[in-house]
Amino acid sequence: MFKQALVALTLLSTAATAEVVSVPTEKSVTEAADALVAAIENAGATVFARVDHGAGAQKVGEDIGASQLVIFGNPKVGTPAMLADRALGLALPLHVLVYEDSEGAVHLSYEAPAARLADLSGTALPEAVTNPMAGALNKLTSVAAE
Repeated sequence: MFKQALVALTLLSTAATAEVVSVPTEKSVTEAADALVAAIENAGATVFARVDHGAGAQKVGEDIGASQLVIFGNPKVGTPAMLADRALGLALPLHVLVYEDSEGAVHLSYEAPAARLADLSGTALPEAVTNPMAGALNKLTSVAAE
């Protein structure tokens, strides 16, 4: 019970500071995640992993609906942040959660890089570091949602 309360408190405190950007789509989770992977690869970035949270939940007898996390990056975009503060590697590579909500709507969601990285470093990073990440996330999720 204590462990569950600690996890809930951690999630609430993180959610209170992180700005989540959510892009709706008419596609299914699989279609949207496939489109996101294609957009990432077409942009010259690398997809490192695709985590099927929904399948993982089913393995323990739970149903969270369709939910996939796509983890990707490009050293040209991420390295400047890590040069500023090595601890920012905790937030990199970038990731987008593609999921179906309780109403059946599908979203591509991510944390705004400026807020996420500032939370970890304790200070705002220059826009020259965070804007390329924000721009990439915006463009990639928009393309995938079409």
